[in-house]
Amino acid sequence: MKGYFPRRLEPVLKRAAAQFPAVVVTGPRQSGKTTLLRQVFGSGHRYISLDDPDHRRQALSDPRGFLEDNPPPLILDEIQQAPELLPFLKMAIDEDRDARGRFLLTGSQSFPLMRDVGESLAGRIAVLRLLPLAVAENPGGRVPPVRDRETYARWALSGSYPELHRHPDLDRATWYAAYQQTYLERDVRTLANVGNLRDFDRLLALLASRSGALLNHSDFARELGVAVNTVRAWISVLEASQQVFLCPAWFESLGKRVIKSPRAHILDPGLLCRLTGVTTEEQVLHGPMAGAIFESLVGAEILRLMTDAGGPPLLYHRRTVGGEEVDFVFELDGLVHAVECKLTSTPLPRHAQAMEAFLAAMPAHRRGKALLVCTRARGGQLGGARVVPIGRFRNFRGLHDLIDD
Repeated sequence: MKGYFPRRLEPVLKRAAAQFPAVVVTGPRQSGKTTLLRQVFGSGHRYISLDDPDHRRQALSDPRGFLEDNPPPLILDEIQQAPELLPFLKMAIDEDRDARGRFLLTGSQSFPLMRDVGESLAGRIAVLRLLPLAVAENPGGRVPPVRDRETYARWALSGSYPELHRHPDLDRATWYAAYQQTYLERDVRTLANVGNLRDFDRLLALLASRSGALLNHSDFARELGVAVNTVRAWISVLEASQQVFLCPAWFESLGKRVIKSPRAHILDPGLLCRLTGVTTEEQVLHGPMAGAIFESLVGAEILRLMTDAGGPPLLYHRRTVGGEEVDFVFELDGLVHAVECKLTSTPLPRHAQAMEAFLAAMPAHRRGKALLVCTRARGGQLGGARVVPIGRFRNFRGLHDLIDD
């Protein structure tokens, strides 16, 4: 397919289709779900989009007839538009449980879709998530490979949506404005009865201005002039449509009280820049949002390493009442690892102190590595931490690469 970016999820997707009767790929709108399925399976599967009003109308009014008219192998795009199809898909699958990869689905609203899939297709379907392009998946496009501070800044500004890198001549501001409007009109109105889209849009902007900060629903409610429960519901919408990712607090008992609120990050760095008015490389590197943009981008890259391997996005943070912070915490192979993000080319021992103290308090058999991600050109050791240049993410194929590089 012209302009296709090979995705790290491809081998996982192929294995899942060889093992399950159905596979669903979720992810934010425009993350490349449809392109991926059509690239990998387009020659053998018929493609139907439920965004098409005619197809959607038949699927909703006559789901059995719809599947009879469109037999497998079949790619069904945007399945959340017709969840009524799922029980009939179950019956079609059960007619031949040994057949694999017959139905390939996409959906851009993870929570409601997973609820419907879990009720109808449990045990019959593999669930995968495709996020927008990782640094390692960008072969050039709008920016060259991330090697130093300047190319990192250009990557952050350009964002991670494939369309922007497939067509570098697109005006970024115009594209993001259209994306945001489409998102509000389609996903938000579908997921929740939001009476005032302007207030919802303001919430998204507020979250962006505090990307990486502890999530305080009461503060947002007060600033927006809405109820706390409304803010909670709207943030759930943002998480379900995968515009925002939440990092819960790490809850392993280490003899200290911890702050339990999650941290909220905007998933795409380009959208984060747009929402906060960041338009130049100088602002990405030195402006008031510089640290937050870097931290959110690194967190999103780690999430991609998790989801591209087919696993759940289990990423945490830690902050004690005394103010000690660790940006990200995750577990792999029974070990707990800590990540600190510093937008600097001169990392210092103090930058790793909170991570080292956190891991030192872990039982020895649970103690993983302290990873300091920064813009230094070379890696190496810094006390008890390993320095990870942001440019190394260009070569990472999985979490083990991040830990053992």
